[in-house]
Amino acid sequence: MSPNSDSIFTQELSRRTALKALFGAASAAVLFGLPVRAHAAEASQETTDKLNAAQAQLDEVQAQLDSIANEYAALANKNAQTLNDIEGVQGQIDDTQEQIDTKKSELKKKRNELSDRVAASYKSGGTNILSLLLASGSFEELVANAHYVEKINKSDRDAIEDIQTIQQELDTQKSELESQKADLEKLKDQQSAQMQDMQAKQQEVQTVLNGLSDDVKELMAQRDSEILAAAQAEEAAKKAAAAAAAANKNNSYSGGSNSGGGSYAPGTPQQNAGSGKQQAVVNACYSTPSPGQNWCAAWVTNVFRNAGVGYFGGNACDMFNAWCYSSDRSALQVGMIVADSSHSGTGMPGLIYGHVGIYVGGGIVMSNEGAITSRSLDSFIGFYGTGSGVRWGWLGGVVLS
Repeated sequence: MSPNSDSIFTQELSRRTALKALFGAASAAVLFGLPVRAHAAEASQETTDKLNAAQAQLDEVQAQLDSIANEYAALANKNAQTLNDIEGVQGQIDDTQEQIDTKKSELKKKRNELSDRVAASYKSGGTNILSLLLASGSFEELVANAHYVEKINKSDRDAIEDIQTIQQELDTQKSELESQKADLEKLKDQQSAQMQDMQAKQQEVQTVLNGLSDDVKELMAQRDSEILAAAQAEEAAKKAAAAAAAANKNNSYSGGSNSGGGSYAPGTPQQNAGSGKQQAVVNACYSTPSPGQNWCAAWVTNVFRNAGVGYFGGNACDMFNAWCYSSDRSALQVGMIVADSSHSGTGMPGLIYGHVGIYVGGGIVMSNEGAITSRSLDSFIGFYGTGSGVRWGWLGGVVLS
């Protein structure tokens, strides 16, 4: 999750790459320095077959892990689009509610005007106003009763009917938007559950991959040991043959001697090793140390705990899905977490877990990238927003402002 340091996954991939290279060149490495012979020393067929099988399994599981990471990244992008859709629909709902409130205000004003007009007519001696008021069960009944049309301005009545019609249409539109938002929220929950399942599957496959990598290393060491033993046996046999030949020659002829043999130095494969609460969070950002590489969410958890806000666990993806709801910069406040659920900038861990930081104000986001760093919001979005996009919100739903 850190662009400034190698991730666990990157180290693992580099180690496996080194193993593959070592696998292809180990024979030459082990026999480096040996005298040239017609038949190079070899490991047993059983060990060679086991090593080839283990290497094939490792490659297969690695491909499976890569596939999971790519599927997760694709789903995270779909989830980001769903979040955008939810945000857009909520905006439409808010706009529609404002229009409804406006129409209600207009309707109330128009009713008051008509009421004042009826009251004025009564005071001026109108003969039918009192009976009109006593006979009407509601104001709407009063307006709709054709018997009293002479007491109501027709244009005003039409205006009221238009306002009521528009209000009804807006109410219907709002209901449809709320239903659409509910469907999107359901889709978001389904996508989040799928991503959690993928994370669990990724961890299972990674465990299998780690075991296979260990198997390959052990088999490579066994193979190299067998090659070295075979080479030493060949060299010893050659020296014994040379000594026997020299003894026979000395027995047949006088004088002189002949010696043979050689030396070698076999190589050994190397192992690769705002408010008071807002200010408290900002202060904790500067005083809380990094818990280590690839632990961005753990650092955020420690910051909020050190600030006395509370404990909120989970990885960066969990925090993004649960608490980051907005991409509106005007809604960003000091103390909010800023996160994504998947990005390509830091390889496989970024695709699977995303990254999370804390907005400390002044356009700056602090996060654990191996070391605690401060980035501009634009820089943070530019780097981590390459996949699911970057959003923000109050961690744990606790509003600090």
